Amino acid sequence: MKTALLVIDIQKDYFPGGKFPLVNPLEAAKKAYMLLQCFREHGGHHIHIQHISLKPDAAFFIKGDVGSDIHDSVAHFVGEPIVYKHYPNAFRETNLLEILKEWGIERVVITGMMTHLCVDATARAAADLGFKVIIAEDACATRDLRYGDTVIPAEYVHKAFLAALKAYGQVVPSEEALALLAGEMEK
Repeated sequence: MKTALLVIDIQKDYFPGGKFPLVNPLEAAKKAYMLLQCFREHGGHHIHIQHISLKPDAAFFIKGDVGSDIHDSVAHFVGEPIVYKHYPNAFRETNLLEILKEWGIERVVITGMMTHLCVDATARAAADLGFKVIIAEDACATRDLRYGDTVIPAEYVHKAFLAALKAYGQVVPSEEALALLAGEMEK
């Protein structure tokens, strides 16, 4: 089955010192890098997805600002495909679907930031578009959320969204995702 890796929004603003830091983004980025390197080494299809805000009053991911750049931990290399998005769903108003169809992709492996928003929206859309979906649970990160006076810790946000995403695909650790792909990557 032809597979592509999606590296969603692993951008500098989500890391310590950025304008919108998440909880444990570096740990997630390291796992995403492990998958990215495997796809690179084996000639697998992979796409960086970069969010650029269109809002004039945006607090982060501002076009041209260093915080919107892809983080060095998963650096984008010249010649690698990149999709620029403006909404949580990486398929919305982008050429992502066109690229995946051109490559004959049937399955996507999803990594990135934020589990509860962009990862979730993209995984659901991918499944709705007919792709098999694998979410690398430890290659994603999120943040604490607030609902009224209640703070929901990032760990619970992450796990709740991953639990729900099991209805749309496989949710597995990065190493297990690599094991699932091992035979295909060696072809």
